[in-house]
Amino acid sequence: MIVIAILAIPFVFYFVQRPDYGAIGRDHFARIYDRNVSVLEAQQFARLLSLAQALGMSEFVGTMTAGAGFNQNQAAVQFIVNLLVLRHEAERLGLRPSASEVADVVRKLPAFQSESGFDMNKFNELVQNGLAPLGLTEDHIEQLVRDQISLNEIQKLLAAGVSLPKSELDENFQRGYDKLYVSVIRFRSADFDKDIKITDEDVQKYYDAHKAELKTDEKRKVEFVQLTLNEEQKKLAGKERIEALQKLADRATDVTQALLEKGADFKQAAAKFQLPVHETGEFTAAEPDPQLKGDPQLGAAAFKLSAQEPHSDAVQQADGFYILHLIGKTEARPLTLEEARPKIVDALKKTRAREVMSTKGAELVQQLREAKKSGQPLDSAIEKAGVKPEKLPAFSLIDEEAEKSDGNEQKKQSPELLTIKEAVALLNTGDVTDFVPSGTDGLIAILEKREPLGEASSVEKKAAFEKRILENKERIVLIEWLRDRQQAAGLEFKKG
Repeated sequence: MIVIAILAIPFVFYFVQRPDYGAIGRDHFARIYDRNVSVLEAQQFARLLSLAQALGMSEFVGTMTAGAGFNQNQAAVQFIVNLLVLRHEAERLGLRPSASEVADVVRKLPAFQSESGFDMNKFNELVQNGLAPLGLTEDHIEQLVRDQISLNEIQKLLAAGVSLPKSELDENFQRGYDKLYVSVIRFRSADFDKDIKITDEDVQKYYDAHKAELKTDEKRKVEFVQLTLNEEQKKLAGKERIEALQKLADRATDVTQALLEKGADFKQAAAKFQLPVHETGEFTAAEPDPQLKGDPQLGAAAFKLSAQEPHSDAVQQADGFYILHLIGKTEARPLTLEEARPKIVDALKKTRAREVMSTKGAELVQQLREAKKSGQPLDSAIEKAGVKPEKLPAFSLIDEEAEKSDGNEQKKQSPELLTIKEAVALLNTGDVTDFVPSGTDGLIAILEKREPLGEASSVEKKAAFEKRILENKERIVLIEWLRDRQQAAGLEFKKG
């Protein structure tokens, strides 16, 4: 894999090894270093993740949650495990950051910065109003900073074995910064869909082969209680709003604790805390009950409930908390042939359209490559094939402007452009890509020209490019080290 590809990897996707989240029990989170980690301890570590994010420790968080993708629950689990590993290894290696080192890093945290640098008012605001709702103190900020310093020290130790040969640097710098002029020939599945005919025999064969998958949607019915701010409290802001929400959180915790008692009855528990019980109708995961539509978390929480664990934890909303109780479940049942027919016809049409589109695309690729090999101009071969290419604006594989504009949706690179970049990265001028699927459609890209970066710009950019590659390689080694240390620690997620 070329280094440009390494640069393009979001580190949250670098490792895909994930624990069995469904196997984690209510009272037992995991076992590591020959000891059990309770759910309460894990929850405390998860709060530290929220704190690290609030402090702006983005690089630290990115490394500690690598492999979790964009799933917040998976990110929390990865952070908890890696923090347990990091603290164990820091102790083993004798890494003990001094008070002055910690203070220096705290003063530079993004959350505490203003135009003039460190802002004591911002620090006091977070300590007084931001930590208490999480059950944290100022000491936890210092501990997180010690963790970050320890992680950086370990990265330096591991970096001793990381190198970048000049030939690799030169090749990838050129490929990364050359300006590419590309044309694409687009294929749209809708253009092939209209000519596809599905017979009764086709439908029957598909139905017979996929009976196990062709089912109605599972339905749930729940009752729930709400602990929410009143209309006056909803107008509060800052410390007053946090304090009001904290009181609700404490009350919600009391309710969920009561429901954990043996033989607990939901209605009786609600009555004990003077909470009215609301009931939904039957609903599916795709179409939640109107009373739960305000937040996707509520529908998701309902479908995690079971006969063995019918009560949910407190689900936080903007103005309070919900606690759900499962009262009914309609299992998915197999669809009859006639019920399944519309779904089958749609699936067959889409599949066959993609197959025809891919076949046509591959045939055109072969024609263009043969034309190039025989010395025939590609323009003539394209015209003969009866397709119309689209010239894209010139681009480089490394788009510094797009990378700088995370907050600007207008400048973010589209998934299609990223797909095209990947397809043409190793091509030479005049080369044609394979047929490339792009969403439900597809395309063929032709690299018309490479324009090298001017010498005046290359020296400074090359130095920055080399630094960036080395830093990313070092970080990959660090993430690999954390994964290896998890295995050495005997990490296990056991069923509850």
